Amino acid sequence: FPSQTVTGNFAKVINGLNANQLTDQVIQRSKRMILDTLGVGLLGTSTEVCHKVAQYSKIYSSDLSSTIWGHLDFRLPPLYAAFVNGVAVHSMDFDDTWHPATHPSGAVLPALIALSEAFPQKKKISGLDLLLAFNVGIEVQGRLLHFSREARNIPKRY
Repeated sequence: FPSQTVTGNFAKVINGLNANQLTDQVIQRSKRMILDTLGVGLLGTSTEVCHKVAQYSKIYSSDLSSTIWGHLDFRLPPLYAAFVNGVAVHSMDFDDTWHPATHPSGAVLPALIALSEAFPQKKKISGLDLLLAFNVGIEVQGRLLHFSREARNIPKRY
């Protein structure tokens, strides 16, 4: 029997990663993915579904707040900011894809940006740390989907 679970080993690998391990190619591709996701998300802020979730989310308040993309005067708690910004990205459905079928950046980037904005000024993360977290989030999402029976043959099911 293995001494650790698959989940434990996976968490150990993730915990051991650092920004120095990002190659120049990964950094450049990540920046392009982030820029693409921000562009699609900004366009998505004009959709009806994004307006609806933004209006719904206004009922929540918190001392911590994060920006709603495209609305400098509108802030929400990080959880709801990530939700609204994620809806904006997915409402256009032009964001990046990966196999098995998923839109990784639209799920990962809004959460990372919302959380990073909520950190106190003295604990702000660096751009490289954000890129590392972005890549870890995408890798985790991809691997979880890869191991999921539900994700197999998604294109054939639709």
